[in-house]
Amino acid sequence: MISPNYVLLYVDDPVASAAFYADLLGQQPVDTAPTFSLFMLENGLRLGLWSRHTVEPKALASGGGSELCISVADRTVVNDMYADWSARGVAIAQRPVAMDFGYTFVAVDRDGHRLRVFVREGE
Repeated sequence: MISPNYVLLYVDDPVASAAFYADLLGQQPVDTAPTFSLFMLENGLRLGLWSRHTVEPKALASGGGSELCISVADRTVVNDMYADWSARGVAIAQRPVAMDFGYTFVAVDRDGHRLRVFVREGE
């Protein structure tokens, strides 16, 4: 079975984006360079931030065409993260709302990548 475990986001400035994600994730990247930064997350996922100016082959898409999703335990955590990220000045694309799959909000990073925080409900 194939099980993807690495996500690459194309960013304008990997060092600045690494600082943004370090603040949100509460951990530092394991590697930071002018063209690439890497986080090794506790759940095993690798999050790479690659300079859109140096990626080969050239990336044609920009941020916002997909989502990095964060599943949490309950609505309280969704609301707490929303309040925390809003207070930090993180751009919010969708305030907390109940949807058919659960309760969620969407933030946007400095490059337009969508960050969805959610709890599954109704199963």
